[in-house]
Amino acid sequence: MSGATQRNTKQREAIAELLRSHDVFFSAQEIHQHLQQAQVKIGLSTVYRLLSGMVAAGEIDSVVRSDGQTLYRACSEEHHHHLRCRACGKAVEITVAEIESFSKKLGKQHGFTKLQHIIEISGLCKVCSQSNN
Repeated sequence: MSGATQRNTKQREAIAELLRSHDVFFSAQEIHQHLQQAQVKIGLSTVYRLLSGMVAAGEIDSVVRSDGQTLYRACSEEHHHHLRCRACGKAVEITVAEIESFSKKLGKQHGFTKLQHIIEISGLCKVCSQSNN
């Protein structure tokens, strides 16, 4: 293995460990900042490249906020959706049979096959709701 490959493996693992240890979505910039604070030498462009590869490999999930910023989180491998707090970013994985059923029915109604969907529901978590009163 070359030195670059080994370094990228360590950097990739640092990103994976950070995401596994939190139940929130992070932006690439936030991930970069956390890694810098943990003394992990990594450039922001490398963070973006590794995140892109990890999403493509199905290792992590990504969601795009209404402002266009992409957020990343380690998630289960099973098909799921997210309930995400708009204030603090806390995320909960949800699996809802009704959504799957509705998706299939809608696809069939319009002649679509090989359906895919991404559903994210956002609101305020209990803690953020109480602090916004």
